[in-house]
Amino acid sequence: MKIVLTCEHAGNNIPEKYQHLFSKAKKVLNSHRGFDIGAYKIFNDLTKFSDHHIYTNISRLLIDTNRSIGSKYLFSDYTRVPDKKIREDICNSYYLPYRDNVNGFINTNIKRENIFHISVHSFTPILNNKKRNADIGILYNPKSKNEKILADKIKRMIKSFSPDLKVKYNYPYLGISDGFTTYLREIFSYNKYSGIELEVNQKLFKNKEVINKIILSVQEFMIQIKK
Repeated sequence: MKIVLTCEHAGNNIPEKYQHLFSKAKKVLNSHRGFDIGAYKIFNDLTKFSDHHIYTNISRLLIDTNRSIGSKYLFSDYTRVPDKKIREDICNSYYLPYRDNVNGFINTNIKRENIFHISVHSFTPILNNKKRNADIGILYNPKSKNEKILADKIKRMIKSFSPDLKVKYNYPYLGISDGFTTYLREIFSYNKYSGIELEVNQKLFKNKEVINKIILSVQEFMIQIKK
């Protein structure tokens, strides 16, 4: 099995040529809307246990690499500009190379190996004045037997390291909602490709010990499934 590790919302950078579009967006860029706070920390500490890894530090407000072409969420209010050429340039410069990188690795290896993809994310503790009722979410497609098995294994491993954490399946989002893993399931067979989104509550990043235990548990999970 080959393990692919990605982080679609690792940073909040805006390339210089597009900074004029974000002249009044500093506060938003530094919020959960601009990037997945803490996600890069987890991603970076897992990379040595993967066979292929990639992240983007370009803000999701420029273009969201976790959304499909045609999604109303692909571009934000800041980049949903009248000039179509600007959107095409952003897509060609940042979105397509990122996705093509992962597609290329999978295409090269999937005939010989099964592929397991972990997409690392984080979520804000409160959204629209509503408190999220979980510490960790494991997003997967219930129709995929392989994904269900892997989701169960990673949950058990996390709970073995941190029994007090509340771990929920397909929360705070559904595993079949639009995302990079959902897109890849449409291209590759369920028997060969399995994708899970790991969602970590951003409140946990205030406690280094808790985050380190989460990282250690996922590392151990990755080691075990490679055996």
